Amino acid sequence: MHFQASLLGTEPPSPGPLDGLRRTELAHGAWVDVLPGWLRGADAVFERLAAEVPWRAERREMYERVVAVPRLLAHYGAGEALPVPALEQMRDGLNAHYREELGEEFVSAGLCLYRSGEDSVAWHGDRIGRGRLADTMVAIVSVGEPRALLLRPAGGGGPTVRHLLGHGDLLVMGGSCQRTWDHAVPKTARPVGPRISIQYRPRGVS
Repeated sequence: MHFQASLLGTEPPSPGPLDGLRRTELAHGAWVDVLPGWLRGADAVFERLAAEVPWRAERREMYERVVAVPRLLAHYGAGEALPVPALEQMRDGLNAHYREELGEEFVSAGLCLYRSGEDSVAWHGDRIGRGRLADTMVAIVSVGEPRALLLRPAGGGGPTVRHLLGHGDLLVMGGSCQRTWDHAVPKTARPVGPRISIQYRPRGVS
């Protein structure tokens, strides 16, 4: 992997305030909040996570055969220490901001390492567990090179919403988003560097 650090990413890592969040209402009771550059010093966080997290490769059954998952993964459950202090600071900041609206706290952190444009995640919603039946939130912080995250109504059809996320950008999917919309990070033929996505979820949502 080759990562090109941003000239703006050299300050000590810490999340900024959340008062600049912009909410976009989607169809069917779904919404997304976006705040570019929320994590200051994001490039240093990327470099530590890439080097220090015990990344694992997985294989899953798909279309009647077992295939390699096209990204590396790590997961930190409720009560587990997160690998760098900035991840705990971000979780605490998100909980302070969203706790009342969400009705609970973000407790887990899932990490995905997209090594190049060949790595991706297919269209899906986080519908394993409570997200299949009830409104919830999933907060994603992206560090490293920007990649496109796409959203579309579940099952296809309707407009596709595109957000280019990297270098500390925050996107929160809320309301019915996991039930009524799908999201994806598609492959790209463009030469892109690696990206890590950090996903914060409440208990029982995956």
